[in-house]
Amino acid sequence: MALGLSAEAWAAVLLSLKVAFWAVAVSLPLGIGMAMLLARKRFPGRHLLNGLVHLPLILPPVVTGYLLLVTFGRKGVVGAFLYDTFGITFAFNWKGAALAAAIMAFPLMVRAIRLSIESVDPGLEQAASTLGAGRLRVFATVTLPLILPGVIAGAILAFAKAMGEFGATITFVSNIPGQTQTLPSAVYAFLQVPGAEGQAVALVAVSVTLSMGALIASEILARRLHGRMEGR
Repeated sequence: MALGLSAEAWAAVLLSLKVAFWAVAVSLPLGIGMAMLLARKRFPGRHLLNGLVHLPLILPPVVTGYLLLVTFGRKGVVGAFLYDTFGITFAFNWKGAALAAAIMAFPLMVRAIRLSIESVDPGLEQAASTLGAGRLRVFATVTLPLILPGVIAGAILAFAKAMGEFGATITFVSNIPGQTQTLPSAVYAFLQVPGAEGQAVALVAVSVTLSMGALIASEILARRLHGRMEGR
């Protein structure tokens, strides 16, 4: 029982890390694409799309979890299709926890990346295009290196948010030890058991340490990349 954590508590920590990793890994390409779209394109419905992207920040997490359950549950519109066609189910397993965490963290990721994109001079991209570079090459060789600090910051912020997600997760996938019980859910569960407050406190300490570590790592990486781009 290292750090005073029980086997159940450690399982919750490891599951949270797994959920947060996949939530960020799967949503990061979409986050970059959405940030590029909102930052650089003007089209009808742009403000509506921006509102939908940021809606999880405004809605109560329980409402988001309920909407996920209705949509991706086994009898939901999307969930029924996925289950009947591919045998994939999200409700009440760790994949659903990753989906809920990704949706709740997505607005933070997009916002950080979008701010980084908006700080890039479009003239640099246009200059590369006039030299014959295609759109993908311009993005890979000019845009991406310039926005990389923002991408890293967005990914780490999303990871920290995913680690701490509770309301949407517990509504969508419940709180099943060893299967869907993430770190915040485990803290909640231990607080309901007389005499288990010590486990809750230990998990809170782990959560604070991981979150602070993520924020510090984000700051250090962003500064190093910024320094390299300035030729230091």
